[in-house]
Amino acid sequence: MRDLPLPFALTARLLPVAALACAGWAMTSGPFAATPATGQSAAQERQESGSGPASAAPSAPSTSAATRTYPKAPDPCGALAEKTVTSLVPGAEAAGKEIPSTDESVRRTCSWNALKGYDYRWLDVSYEIRSSDGAARTAYEQRTEEKSGGGSVPGLGDTAYSVVNVTTEDGQQTREGVVIVRASNALVSVTYNGSDFESKKAPDSDEINKGAIKAAKEAVAALDGGR
Repeated sequence: MRDLPLPFALTARLLPVAALACAGWAMTSGPFAATPATGQSAAQERQESGSGPASAAPSAPSTSAATRTYPKAPDPCGALAEKTVTSLVPGAEAAGKEIPSTDESVRRTCSWNALKGYDYRWLDVSYEIRSSDGAARTAYEQRTEEKSGGGSVPGLGDTAYSVVNVTTEDGQQTREGVVIVRASNALVSVTYNGSDFESKKAPDSDEINKGAIKAAKEAVAALDGGR
């Protein structure tokens, strides 16, 4: 077979290359080119093909969300065992008396008091539910600052504080113990006081302090039953 002249042979060899180049242009830049994907569609295509990360990944839960362990206050009159009430407030009805509240889901208080012979005792148990642990912590710090002279109570709630004071009015002494406890977003407050109307003296500080702490421990334990 006779060789073709060089210009014609070169043209024949370049025709397939030119045809492929034209086809590539038509697919990438010409009328048959695909419309570029944008936004979510592009991200979805990359994710499905494995060629790149999706444009929007699921967001992690916010760590700044308010913690609210206890949604409401429990029944304060049911917080203490009957034997605890009768030992701390001899002669009192174990059922106690709940103090009216404008919002029982937030704040509830029960009171016991009785005079047996010449000995008088008064006991209050209060619950206050705050919107978050942080709000309860702030309230706890404010209240403990207002009642100076006390000390911490280890192993009670997240943090607890106890203080005992004695007052004298018309020659009659009254000793009062207060325990304030923070447990998550709840505040538990116990007030326990007593007087002896015969001797005009107040009960011992140790008796009042231990009685208030005992009541506070039972009141904090009752929180879990009120969720």
